[in-house]
Amino acid sequence: MNQQALEKYLWGAATLLRGTIDAGDYKQYIFPLLFYKRICDVYDEEFETAMRESDGDREYAAFAEHHRFQIPQGAHWSDVRETTSDVGMALQEAMRAIEQANPDTLYGIFGDASWTNKNRLSDATLIDLIEHYSQYKLDNASVPNDQLGNAYEYLIKEFADDSGHTAAEFYTNRTVVKLMTMIMDPQPGESVYDPTCGSGGLLLNCALHLKDEGKEYRTLKLYGQEINMITSAIARMNMFMHGIEEFQIVRGDTLANPAFLENDQLKKFNVILANPPYSIKAWDQKSFANDPYGRNIWGVPPQGCADYAFEQHIHQSLDPKNGRSICLWPQGFLDRNSEADIRENFVKSDRIDTVIGLGRNLFYNSGMESCLVVSKTQKADGEKGNILFVNASHLVKKEKTMSFLAPEHIQEIYDAVRNRKDVEGLAKIVTNEEVLERRASLNVTAYISHYNQSNDQSFTEVYDRWAKGADQLRQSMSQLLNPSES
Repeated sequence: MNQQALEKYLWGAATLLRGTIDAGDYKQYIFPLLFYKRICDVYDEEFETAMRESDGDREYAAFAEHHRFQIPQGAHWSDVRETTSDVGMALQEAMRAIEQANPDTLYGIFGDASWTNKNRLSDATLIDLIEHYSQYKLDNASVPNDQLGNAYEYLIKEFADDSGHTAAEFYTNRTVVKLMTMIMDPQPGESVYDPTCGSGGLLLNCALHLKDEGKEYRTLKLYGQEINMITSAIARMNMFMHGIEEFQIVRGDTLANPAFLENDQLKKFNVILANPPYSIKAWDQKSFANDPYGRNIWGVPPQGCADYAFEQHIHQSLDPKNGRSICLWPQGFLDRNSEADIRENFVKSDRIDTVIGLGRNLFYNSGMESCLVVSKTQKADGEKGNILFVNASHLVKKEKTMSFLAPEHIQEIYDAVRNRKDVEGLAKIVTNEEVLERRASLNVTAYISHYNQSNDQSFTEVYDRWAKGADQLRQSMSQLLNPSES
């Protein structure tokens, strides 16, 4: 099959579920089934290779060292395919047996879907799904890693399209991912971390970035943490589908229980990329105020918004010698009054390298404007004491309901970051002192607009007047609500 035919074939399984379960739940059934079929077909392929090497010695062909994953007796796809009743139970038992036979690599990878609930998935529906995937072999000879990996990413996007507002929990716009990866420029042998990794797109693209450049991508060490069980399983499957093996993806709450520790401290990484869940309200602010890992380096964020808790976690996880990070945030992250003190300390730390204002609708299924914040633990001499602002809000392309960065947009933004110089209407270097004078606002439009210089100056003056008026209004409201404090 060519790429398009493969994608159509794999997506065809999802169409069998329409009307039986919610679209947002497709992924917890389709991905495990696809992965199960893949590893069984590859096991058969490895078995046949070993048979040829041993002149038909079946005992030799079954040796564990000849197989990437172990498939216990009775747990093969063909065993489940022969089942005609209680198919969900047969599937569940086979998947658990495989997880137990591969504890270091596959434990928990099939998620926690309710395969035995016949009210959701009848035997007839499951048989149809199994027969659909049984039409073609999905071994390496039939479907190489690159082809299957691309099809898997296609499925992730399709499920995001069908998932409505929950899509952002596991999918980041891949054109933004491409830009983020180019700016970070991970190198062979480096460690890369995503504290809220979703389906693993940011981590995966770091490896693919090196592969595209002809560099050794298999020495890249990938680490991720994801709170949602099925999403973390999808991320692990995503790596295996692409032939990536040097990774650790752990399920868990990054703020409450960070997974990667060394000597009771946060593990340090060379590169961190993240699209954290924004404005989380249900988090343990009190524990963060007395954080054992010292992550409240600039202050404790308000209960109603954990954004700067994630940002500080990231900075405490960076390698002090060459750590660099890039995070995708909604633009409110740049100048909310409730976080002004934290933001001021962030600026004073002189770790902010670049702030990029992006256009609307680049958050999946959301009309919000987004931004990228780039930080470094060690700035070059010319970068110290200043921040590069890039206004790329106009560099966005929209087709139907989707917005994305065209290749020329990605290149223009990347060039602005790499060249690091003033470009009228696009980029401007601003000193930390000037930023601090503006309430530490990182709002890109406070420093650069798409108008000519004279208009830009008047825009800046208008912004300053607005900021001053907002402060006065806030003080007046405080006095009205709390007259005893005035």
